[in-house]
Amino acid sequence: MHNLIIVSGPSGSGKSTLIRKLLAVCPELRFSVSHTTRPARENEVNGRDYHFVSRRVFQKMRLRREFAEWAEVHGQLYGTSWRELRGKSNRNRTLVLDIDVQGARSIKRRFSQAMAIFVVPPSLAELKRRLRQREKKWSPETEHRLQKALNEIRGYKLYDYLIVNQDLKKAFAELRCLQVAFGRQMARNEEQIKKLLRGRK
Repeated sequence: MHNLIIVSGPSGSGKSTLIRKLLAVCPELRFSVSHTTRPARENEVNGRDYHFVSRRVFQKMRLRREFAEWAEVHGQLYGTSWRELRGKSNRNRTLVLDIDVQGARSIKRRFSQAMAIFVVPPSLAELKRRLRQREKKWSPETEHRLQKALNEIRGYKLYDYLIVNQDLKKAFAELRCLQVAFGRQMARNEEQIKKLLRGRK
C-alpha cells in the first residue's frame, strides 16, 4: 500500500480547502474519511466529511485494532481505519489523507513510500489573524489552538514537502504539481515499463 498522499497543517493553514479543490479536479483520487468523536458541524455529512461516532464506539474500534492511526485532538478522538485504507487505495487509485502530525507520523512509520505534505500560513501574524477570524473573537480556546498549531509546525521535519499558503491559487498549483509528480514516480509505474519491454520483438 504505497498510493498515499498525506496533507497536514495547523488550524488556519487552509489545508482542507486545498484538499477539496484537489479532489474536485482529480476524480481519480479518493479521500480517506476519518472517524471522529466530535459533533458534526453545519453542512458536514456523515460518511462524506467524517464518520461521526460516539467515544464508546471509537474506543471499541481502537481496542479491536481497527485503526491504522488515531490521536486525540482538542479533546476529541480522530482515527484512520484500515477499512478506509484498504478499500480505497490500490495500484490505480491514490488516497488522500487529511490528518494531523501525530497521524502522519504513524502512517509514515507504516508506509514509508507515502508522500507527506505540510501546509502552513506565511507568518505567525497571519496565523493569528485566521484563527481570530474563524473564532470571531480571541478566547482561551483560540489561544489553545494557536499553541497546538505552533507545536504541529515544530514537527515539520517529518514531511517531504512544504506549501506556504499565502495565495490560495499559487498554493493549489503547488499541491497539484506534487500530486502529479507523485503519480509519475517509478515505484508506481514500473508495470508500464515491464509491459513495454514484454512487447519487444
